[in-house]
Amino acid sequence: MTDNEIDAPSEMKADIEKITSLAKRRGIVFPSAEIYGGFAAAYDYGPLGVELKRNIRELWWQSMVQERDNIVGLEAAIITNPKVWSAAGHLDAFHDPLVECLNCQARFREDLLAEESPDGSCPTCKTDRGFTAPKQFNMMLSTIVGPVSDESGRAYMRPETAQGMFVNFSQVQSSMRQRLPFGIAQIGKSFRNEITVKQFIFRTREFEQMEMEFFCYPEDSAEWYEYWKQERLNWYFSLGIRPQHLRLRAHAQEELSHYSKGTTDIEVHFPWGWGELEGIANRGDFDLTQHSNHSGQKLTFFDQERNEHVVPHVIEPAAGVDRLMLTLLLDAYDEEIVGDETRTLLRFAPNVAPVNVAVLPLSRNEKLSPTARSVHDRLKTQFRTQYDDAQSIGRRYRRQDEIGTPICVTVDFESLDDEAVTIRERDSMKQIRVPISGLSDALADSLNSMQPKMTREK
Repeated sequence: MTDNEIDAPSEMKADIEKITSLAKRRGIVFPSAEIYGGFAAAYDYGPLGVELKRNIRELWWQSMVQERDNIVGLEAAIITNPKVWSAAGHLDAFHDPLVECLNCQARFREDLLAEESPDGSCPTCKTDRGFTAPKQFNMMLSTIVGPVSDESGRAYMRPETAQGMFVNFSQVQSSMRQRLPFGIAQIGKSFRNEITVKQFIFRTREFEQMEMEFFCYPEDSAEWYEYWKQERLNWYFSLGIRPQHLRLRAHAQEELSHYSKGTTDIEVHFPWGWGELEGIANRGDFDLTQHSNHSGQKLTFFDQERNEHVVPHVIEPAAGVDRLMLTLLLDAYDEEIVGDETRTLLRFAPNVAPVNVAVLPLSRNEKLSPTARSVHDRLKTQFRTQYDDAQSIGRRYRRQDEIGTPICVTVDFESLDDEAVTIRERDSMKQIRVPISGLSDALADSLNSMQPKMTREK
């Protein structure tokens, strides 16, 4: 899939309302502090949401760090020296254009207003009295550090994880004995005082990022930029996201950030249109040069063969955990008619599913329970499992379908005699009988067959 290529994407079967309802009902995402009326754009992740986010993080880390010899990890501070943000340009340039409705005084991002209200009326009060002239609004969330509440203690919650990797470039390079090209990866919380928050967890003020800064020779940066665009797109395919819901879109010149020599977004065709999932940017040598100039410390790589200090150029793939989680929920959501009722299911790939094997005794029976528990105990160290014996077996199948569990294992009364169980596959609902002695291998084979494969370019 090339830059700006747009296939005719199939429509997602869920809208935000359906996903929000399912997420709350099934313990994935809740409005934060709901008993107090909630808090705008703040969400708490429930038991299944925690597992889904954990899977996303671990799969990203495995792909970006553990499977590579030249990328290492970092965990930088959320609150750091404010000089970092001054050097990076955030205090001066990290702004969005803000306009205010002349009727109700509601505030909006000017660049997103046309999306929210194509006819030019106020999205809040629906009047067409117009808006104020745009003014620049800094999105940095500030705080006071220390016991005295004055400007001497002013600091900022980081708006991105990237700068921690730049200011630690020399320490990481020397301590890990890395040579160009190499990368530094980080997963962590970031904070932005967004003017407009919307679409559930798509745009929030507190979010989690997965970023990697890839340092390379300047003359190789264009080649690595192309490599990382395709590599990152392939990774999303490996999570089971349908190719027709993804595209690469290169930024036009007027869209580029002040530091960027080129940026391409991986976009998702959400129910409301195309939206950014991940950005891959060629940042050039902007960041290392800025921090070197402001700190007085040399941030270069000494190339012994060339006998010279090199200021590396940087390619940055940056993605959001929360936005990817929403993408997975929307992409996996499906409805189909089975008999005379609608079956709702999440067609998660096994590697992202919060639960990938559910153990279900046919009924809550004192004869069945010990065997079912024994089967669950055997499987829970190898798979992400859930034991469920509440309500009828049909209801439990539907419940597991709705949270995206790929395979259910049913222990019935025949299991007491033949020492076998029934495994049911989520998508086809096909059922087969498997001996308990070979259950682990059979489940591993079934899950592997359901898993999309990623083809990695050299």
